[in-house]
Amino acid sequence: MIIKSSFRPLWWLRNPHLQTVWPLLTKKNPPAGRKECLTLPDGDFLDLVWFDAKGPLVIILHGLEGSIDSHYAAAMTQALQASGYQTCFMHFRGCGGKPNKLNRSYHSGETEDLSSVIAHAEKASGKPIYAAIGYSLGGNVLLKWLGEQGEQSTIQCAVTVSVPYVLSDAAKRMNQGLSKIYQNYLLTKLRQSYQQKYQHKTSPLNVDINQLKDFASFDDQITAPLHRFKDSEEYYRLSSSRQYLKNIATPTLLIHSKDDPFMFETTIPDEKELSPSITLEIANNGGHVGFISGTLKPQRWLEQRIIEFIQ
Repeated sequence: MIIKSSFRPLWWLRNPHLQTVWPLLTKKNPPAGRKECLTLPDGDFLDLVWFDAKGPLVIILHGLEGSIDSHYAAAMTQALQASGYQTCFMHFRGCGGKPNKLNRSYHSGETEDLSSVIAHAEKASGKPIYAAIGYSLGGNVLLKWLGEQGEQSTIQCAVTVSVPYVLSDAAKRMNQGLSKIYQNYLLTKLRQSYQQKYQHKTSPLNVDINQLKDFASFDDQITAPLHRFKDSEEYYRLSSSRQYLKNIATPTLLIHSKDDPFMFETTIPDEKELSPSITLEIANNGGHVGFISGTLKPQRWLEQRIIEFIQ
């Protein structure tokens, strides 16, 4: 089902780039959480942050090069705590503040780590995962996982925000116009993470990372070979979540804006691609993980909508 969103942007933040950047400029620190280093089946690790409460358990997945310090993470964990939910924030490999051990890292279609975190979180908390929330890349991972699991998913409900449903589309869009600013920012962070990881050990790849100027070349020369894809085309094709939507059995809300500068409007799935369990909520404005509303002062609409859905 596709529905029109009730979101209305604050009048002076109607521009998609203002919607995207404003939350970054005004972000708050996340509440104090309990950190945990989780050892994975292959001997590597990733970092979790727990926010304890007596209510149902919610898991959060961040976007590309995100962390608990990302603006949406701080806002969402605060909102969940205020509503009494216990929260487990999952950092992808290498995103918790220190490089992971293995040469492989994380990517848009990697779902085995999510399965490991869900199993661990349920055992550690003594509760089933009630809800999962994924942003951008993390939303793509979550939707792919839900599609792979189908009726076997134990999660009661899910929400995703600003998902790049077709990864090849996102790579093309981010290399156009003002969207190159976001691409350059994220590529800088990716290069820094790569360089930090191989500061004291030799990379298996013979690549001059400073020559990789767009996502297509980075994914072709770094992401694909590190994760056993033939090339970026195969990585994008196999990892894009849009093809998995029809298999999702978990009640899931997809929040998306037509003016998202990270992808084309045509990237948004058609109704025939959605399973009966999916509600795709489309706003005309909102940018990428923005959705700042209000009349005079900016207000965060996104967290209110997510809490409303999972309740």
